[in-house]
Amino acid sequence: MFARVVVLAGGLSGAAGLSQFPEFSQQYLQRLAGAVDELGRVVAEFDADAAEVGLSREAALVDLAKGGTMGAARADTMVETIGRHDRLAGDLEAMREAGPFTRAYNAGRFTDGEIAEAAWQDFRPAMPLTFEGLVFSGAGLIAGLGIMSLSVALIRWPFRRRLDRESRAL
Repeated sequence: MFARVVVLAGGLSGAAGLSQFPEFSQQYLQRLAGAVDELGRVVAEFDADAAEVGLSREAALVDLAKGGTMGAARADTMVETIGRHDRLAGDLEAMREAGPFTRAYNAGRFTDGEIAEAAWQDFRPAMPLTFEGLVFSGAGLIAGLGIMSLSVALIRWPFRRRLDRESRAL
């Protein structure tokens, strides 16, 4: 009886946990879009400043790096900013094209720790009343039941073998 309660609790925990994925992914996507917009603004301003003095982006970065310690540090920061913008813009495009189920498949695109942490800090679990929430709840229930059933079976296994030997001896 206790094992069934444990398995059911695991299943319900899995359902409750996995049902939150669609909402969390939506909040991550919103924060990702904001980050891409802001980084895009910074990159566009840098490109405009470079163009204003007749330089390409690459030439402006080289010129900035020649400007001493501060210039070199600023050039490195801009290279990192441009790289982050490009990476996040690619993630955003892929996530916008994906539906809620494909987002789960592409969960590896939730790569920016800063955005994920900020989304997690503001995230509040809610009862999902959408089709996606229902499907994720069902998948979580099945996964939780399976994991807990396997765990209980593994815990019982050594004891079951001993009981089988003792019953054969009688």
